[in-house]
Amino acid sequence: MEHIRFGRTGLSVSRLCLGTMTFGLQCDEAQSFAILDAAAEGGVDFIDTADVYPLGGDLTSVGRTEEIVGKWLSGRRHRHVLATKCVGRTGPDPWDQGMSRKHVLDAIDASLRRLGTDYVDLYQLHAYDSTTPLDEALEALDAVVRSGKARYVGVSNWPAHKVARALGRAELKSLAPIVSVQPRYNLLFRSFERDLLPMCAEEGIAVIPYNPLAGGFLTGKHTAGPAAEGTRFTLGKAGAMYQDRYWHDRQFEAVEALRGLAADAGVSLATLAVGWVLANPAVTSPIIGASKPEQLADSLIAARAPLPDDLKARLDALTSEWRAVDAER
Repeated sequence: MEHIRFGRTGLSVSRLCLGTMTFGLQCDEAQSFAILDAAAEGGVDFIDTADVYPLGGDLTSVGRTEEIVGKWLSGRRHRHVLATKCVGRTGPDPWDQGMSRKHVLDAIDASLRRLGTDYVDLYQLHAYDSTTPLDEALEALDAVVRSGKARYVGVSNWPAHKVARALGRAELKSLAPIVSVQPRYNLLFRSFERDLLPMCAEEGIAVIPYNPLAGGFLTGKHTAGPAAEGTRFTLGKAGAMYQDRYWHDRQFEAVEALRGLAADAGVSLATLAVGWVLANPAVTSPIIGASKPEQLADSLIAARAPLPDDLKARLDALTSEWRAVDAER
């Protein structure tokens, strides 16, 4: 597995990052361990998790994913780059969410306990919280870094103008800089190409996009009509969100067209989709998820076989309409 520099930092990470949202939700501990084993065997040593995911839907799921990852990492922590996130609701009190100093400092300690480690390599704000002053959030992240509990800090699901302001405020106040962003990005959601990705390329910000397969939609296994039970499109609170994003006639038509290009190229549709994300020079490490170990194979192939320029151009043209999708949807 190729490794790549993580933005302007001195850190190198594997070209793919393993996402863990399915762990403890779609996958039990044994299945999660099997996925982690398969990723490690494929050379993926960058793992991204979070204290809470929307797939869970309630407070009973808080921390389950981190606990599984931490148990698997026992005895091999140093051989992996580990990222986690906070901001989502983790408890019943009003301060158990958001990016206030109180919540960020509470959340990192709770995450470290669950992960069984004294530091994470990357700590991220999972969403933007408009009720907290930006400087307060940045100062909290700085405190996390200065305490040694995280090596670097980043953000997820932030629009470009918020990231730009955070970069400027951190530089002005000599705070730990935002070194990475984690946006949604795939062939059917390309709006960040207009602002966030060019800004990151210019500023040297690492980009670790999630959803390169659109929650499994770009594997081509789904058909129009009711979504199958047990998939990302029917589970928890996230099921309705994923259907709203992708479960539409135009997207199904696009998948059929993409399927033809994949067949011409002699690769699976999933390999084609991940390869397209990897081909964007602004992208550092796409976050790949799975509910079965064998689902990682297509992404691993994409990392080993770069997409030809002419094929990327055809994919760009075929999906150009999704450069205009509302980035907040």
